[in-house]
Amino acid sequence: MKTDSELKFNPTGKLVIKTQAMPADTNPSGDIFGGWLLSQMDLGGGIAAMEYARSRVVTVALTGMSFHQPVHVGDTVSVYADLVKTGTSSMTFKIIVWATRLYETNESILVTSALFTYVSIDREGRPSPLKHPE
Repeated sequence: MKTDSELKFNPTGKLVIKTQAMPADTNPSGDIFGGWLLSQMDLGGGIAAMEYARSRVVTVALTGMSFHQPVHVGDTVSVYADLVKTGTSSMTFKIIVWATRLYETNESILVTSALFTYVSIDREGRPSPLKHPE
């Protein structure tokens, strides 16, 4: 079985965010902050979770994140969300990030992936059952 870093561009899930890495997103060495990428993943997963739950959601867990490749300034970053598990009020998505090196090879490479768990909440912030039909 191939590891994530050996996979060719073959995204799974729904494209939830597509953005470009900018110089303002870098550290003093010119590398894109891992925190910026994590933020994009959480935003994209939150969008997918809200669409699925049809309610407010909160992030409750992040599991198994590791960085396979760096993101460079100018790369197009594509975030995909794939629903892998649901509970009464919770949803777990595999969030996968690909970067396209537009200025270099125009190749898309797998950057990172992780499992994000979200919980549907009501107006008072308490867990609420998912409204999405199974």
